[in-house]
Formats: sequence, structure tokens, C-alpha cells
Amino acid sequence: MELIEEGRVVVEGQRGPAAYFERESATRFRPTPHVGGGWNPDEQHIAPAIGLLAHLIERDRDQRRGDDLAISRLSCDILGTLPLESIEIEIDVLRPGRTIELVEARLVHDGRCAALARAWLVGRHDTRGYAGTPLARIAAPDDLPSRDPGRLWPGGFVRSVEARGAGDAPGRATFWIRTDVELVAGEAASPTARMLGFVDIANGVTPRVSAEQVFFPNLDLTAHIFREPRGEWVGFDTYVSFGPDGLGLTHSVLHDTTGPLGAVEQTLTVRPR
Repeated sequence: MELIEEGRVVVEGQRGPAAYFERESATRFRPTPHVGGGWNPDEQHIAPAIGLLAHLIERDRDQRRGDDLAISRLSCDILGTLPLESIEIEIDVLRPGRTIELVEARLVHDGRCAALARAWLVGRHDTRGYAGTPLARIAAPDDLPSRDPGRLWPGGFVRSVEARGAGDAPGRATFWIRTDVELVAGEAASPTARMLGFVDIANGVTPRVSAEQVFFPNLDLTAHIFREPRGEWVGFDTYVSFGPDGLGLTHSVLHDTTGPLGAVEQTLTVRPR
């Protein structure tokens, strides 16, 4: 049974932060109720799954090599819906290299690939003397009011996060997200993997049109990252656009409390109900 406690979902009988996934074997993971989706609470929200793929790509990297290549881009194609059932993760290195790698991770349910992620891993170099961006900062989380994604969407995932933000117009908002829910129970995930575990929420926080009128799921997600996030909050400067022929795009600049750090885009299929 699920209960609402301080703006997030907890499982009755559990104490302390819960997790999105529990490991069953080296490659098999079971989703918890916190993974319940917004379009259908009995299906998995893809956000935690993308974080899981990033986490396992990094663990595979660490097992294969002694250096610390950084994820600079992760692109995930969403091939189908997922029930709240155990999944398998398969990983291959498509382009090995000393300072650059392309790695593919596949999320498989019942023999079917439901999500396909590819990540560029890039060697780290000291570029502090050249670092900077013209991207504008957004208001800090402490300067924005609380926001409840659960008012717009069902499912355990949106209730597992704390949100703060301000909406300027339909399809336009700046907001912050954080969570105390672990990605995988008992496993430390990097700040990048944890961030990638909820960036897919961008498409639903500031809809152009009510989901009761229009169906607008995303078919993919691509995140570009130019520095590792710091702290528990991740900020979004988000724009949602619908075209005249059923195509759409959600674009967000990603932030931490020190400033911008990357961007994420989601291709939408827009269908009047």
C-alpha cells in the first residue's frame, strides 16, 4: 500500500528513503511502486529506467577500465511500454577507445527490448581555465514556490519527487526537482546517473494542453551534459512546442544551484483524445 508523506510516496511498512529498483541479479532488476507512470500508474515511468541504464553503463565502465570517462551524451529511444515487472539490462561497447567510447545499453522485458540507450563516454581533462557558458541562470529553488506534479499526474514516480517552480505560460516553466529515493536499493549512484533518473519528468511538469485533451508522450530523450551536477536539486528551464501535424518537442536547459550544466530534448507524438 502507498501513502503520501511530505509530498512523496512511501510504501507502508518501510522506513527511510525507498528505491526505484531492487537488484535481483547482476543484470535483473525489479521496479518498486515509486516507478509507477503518469499515463498509466500500472506501467513504468521511463525516467527511473533511464537513470538505471546510466548507472549500469557507469558500473560497466568501472569494471572494464581504471579511469573515469564521463557521460557527455545519453540518448534513449523508448520502444514500448513497460509493466511494473522485472527487467533485464544488456550492455555492449560499440566503439571502444582510450579516451572516447560509445556504449549501448538495452532494457529488456520478457524477451522484448523496450528501451535502447547509447552514451558517449569522454575522457576528462583540466579545462577550468576555459570553462563558462552564456546560458542564463534560473531562480534558485529557495526563491520559488512548492509545486505538486501529483496534481496533474497519477503514479508513484511523480509523487516520489519534491518540486519547486513557476509557470509563465502553457508549455513554459522553470522548476527544480529533487528526491531522496535511491535509484537502486543499497547502491551508490553518481550525480549524473541520479540526475538522468528524473530528467524525463520535464515533458509533464508544464503541459501546453491538459492531458485530458491531448495525449503527448515522448518517444525518446537525449541529454547533453557539459559538467557533472552538484547538490541534490536539478533545475529545468523548459519549453514545450506542438506543431500543426501531431509532432512536438520538449526542450530544457538543465541546471544545478551553481548554474547551467546541459540540456535535454524529448520528441513528442501529439494526439487529440
